[in-house]
Amino acid sequence: MYASYAYLVPIVLVVLLLFAAIRILPEYKRGVVFFLGRFQAVKGPGLLFLIPAIQKMQVVDLRTVTLDVPEQDVISQDNVTVRVNAVLYFRVVDPEKAIIQVENFGIATSQLAQTTLRSVLGKHDLDEMLSERDRLNNDIQEILDTQTEAWGIKVANVEIKHVDLDESMIRAIARQAEAERERRAKVIHAEGELQASHKLVEAADVMSSNSAALQLRYLQTLSDMSNKNASTIVFPLPMDIMDAFKGQLNKAGAASTGNEAPGSASSDTSSSRSSPNDEMPGNEA
Repeated sequence: MYASYAYLVPIVLVVLLLFAAIRILPEYKRGVVFFLGRFQAVKGPGLLFLIPAIQKMQVVDLRTVTLDVPEQDVISQDNVTVRVNAVLYFRVVDPEKAIIQVENFGIATSQLAQTTLRSVLGKHDLDEMLSERDRLNNDIQEILDTQTEAWGIKVANVEIKHVDLDESMIRAIARQAEAERERRAKVIHAEGELQASHKLVEAADVMSSNSAALQLRYLQTLSDMSNKNASTIVFPLPMDIMDAFKGQLNKAGAASTGNEAPGSASSDTSSSRSSPNDEMPGNEA
């Protein structure tokens, strides 16, 4: 009986050692193996055998990690305070550096993303933050990727999610947008008037070349007015008729001026003739 138990104990120990030595890693994980505290190799995926108490392994996930950057208070270049948050996508490309070069690559990447977000956005105006997010995302991604390369981490993408403003700043932006829309409306109206004036000049040139075209336009205007329920009809009077009347008035004025001129001359002559007789001494006696 005691002999059977004596054989059973070593078998149990061997089985326990096998369970402790066998490791299985999936396809998306890698194991950084240390032999007596020194880096030995990066192993996986699949079945691995480790010597208990001599070899140790730290597992690293190679999948893309989604990191939510907390909301940050940022002062823009034009002294506007905004609250900005973002999302960061990164993955481990070198498990050896990710374990040896940095204590916790996840926390280190998060803190670096927060400081980079504040420093990059602080160099731009509020209008650039709202309208040029793609360029700002690329700038932040390049800076993070350069600094995390030594940690064996690849920053795939950075996206700014929200840019929150104060109520006073929102009202100011609304007033600015309203003024901008009014300016555009006035410019468009002025451009329309300019184009209409050019078209009217072209139409006048066409009508002046042919008097029948002007008469047809008059008739078309009367036809349009007759379709409406109106008791008053306005008949367009051609300007040529007014010119004819003006010519007749000018001729009549010239004729009356010519008739008055001889009479005034004769009266002047008679007065001149009578004046010497009045001055004679005989008449005075």
